[in-house]
Amino acid sequence: MAWDPKIYLNFGEHRTRPAAELLARVDVETPEHVVDLGCGPGNSTALLAARWPEAEITGVDSSREMLAAARKSGVDAQWREADVAIWAPDEPHDVVFSNATLQWVPDHRRLLPRLMECVAPGGMFAMQVPRNFSEPEHRLILDVAKGKPWAHKFENVRDWHHVLAPEEYFDVLEAHAASLDIWETRYCQVLEGEDAVLNWMSGTGLRPFAQALDDAERAEFLEEYRAALARAYPRRESGVTLFPFQRLFLVARARG
Repeated sequence: MAWDPKIYLNFGEHRTRPAAELLARVDVETPEHVVDLGCGPGNSTALLAARWPEAEITGVDSSREMLAAARKSGVDAQWREADVAIWAPDEPHDVVFSNATLQWVPDHRRLLPRLMECVAPGGMFAMQVPRNFSEPEHRLILDVAKGKPWAHKFENVRDWHHVLAPEEYFDVLEAHAASLDIWETRYCQVLEGEDAVLNWMSGTGLRPFAQALDDAERAEFLEEYRAALARAYPRRESGVTLFPFQRLFLVARARG
């Protein structure tokens, strides 16, 4: 899937805030090796570099477009193109950090224990993923497609089955971690501009669906989806749109 860093960063403050709140719970004082899995354009990596300026920071992403933007960001980090689903370091890292990426990777029951094996003794694995996939912005994608001759093209691009419930993550990692901290936050995001939720979704969750269609199909789909979003998330008289968004956070310390 192609990514557009500029569209992604249209709401950069909202997208970076959860990374900062996740990082605040990572209790590692002087790590030597830190990795940002799914670093995107480097906005979350910048937080890691500022927190640990003496550490060796690596940003990993499968998108060349995102990595090109990251390299231009000025963040003092090494940038590596790799698939997070199969990424493995040459040596364990003191901090393995991932902000809003692992929702794209299947089978978390296998993935997370494997990532814990990449954490040095006493180090920490930290992730944040959206858990809002029952909300209108996601449900409406399939609702709009119902009855369309191209609806079958969406069968293999649904991404919301990968994220588990907090209790399930505890069960998955309890045997692999010395300590676990899992919590959820529901943000009431205040978005500016016309078609704000459509613009948000265009930078992330809408992409695989739109890219599965040809030009004519995409135009029809996006117009109907835009109208449905406008009804679900009406723009207020003040010009802003309220966009609730639930996220799951997890911090696990590796056994020493």
